[in-house]
Amino acid sequence: MVNMVRSDRKPRRRLAPGARRAAILSAAIEAFTTQPYPEVTIATIAASVGASNALVYRYFTSKEELYGEVVRLAIAELADRQAQCLAGLPAGLAARERLKAVTAIYLDHIASHPQAWALPLRRPGMEPAAVAELRAQARQQYVAGLADLLQPGKHARHDYALWGYLGFLDVACLRWVDAGCPPDERWPLIEAALGALEGALGDWAA
Repeated sequence: MVNMVRSDRKPRRRLAPGARRAAILSAAIEAFTTQPYPEVTIATIAASVGASNALVYRYFTSKEELYGEVVRLAIAELADRQAQCLAGLPAGLAARERLKAVTAIYLDHIASHPQAWALPLRRPGMEPAAVAELRAQARQQYVAGLADLLQPGKHARHDYALWGYLGFLDVACLRWVDAGCPPDERWPLIEAALGALEGALGDWAA
């Protein structure tokens, strides 16, 4: 009897654990930024990197954990880019101009994957509770960063103004996404958001 070797199977690439984990994460980022969370499966991610479901589960215990890591990385990347932006600005630049610069970074972040950014706002409750909590923590950190940047007074109005700025910005950005993220509407959106915050604070140096 002649042993037949199948030639229709793709050989699985042997990667070091770190490289394999990175490949799985890269595939997950691609999947979760192009499809809603409920529609993505571990099987699809595994197939895209030539791995088995069991191998993916060796690195991530569940789809929820893998998605959480994708979201955590996106939040960290945005925060890092905004920090680098602030660090590169001239000393003594007005707070309004500093906020304008980091808000522009936020719009760049949205424009890189607009539908994935918009989906959690359009379909609240779609994401796992742990990921929703991760986003809530990120918002708290962003408000704390705004307070450090603007140094408002210790009044309830100012606290509401900072939180309200995020709500205004997200709703405005949803409209921008619906319009296809037109570049010529980028700065009008930013100016509107900054104007709303300025009005809510009463003054940038309130």
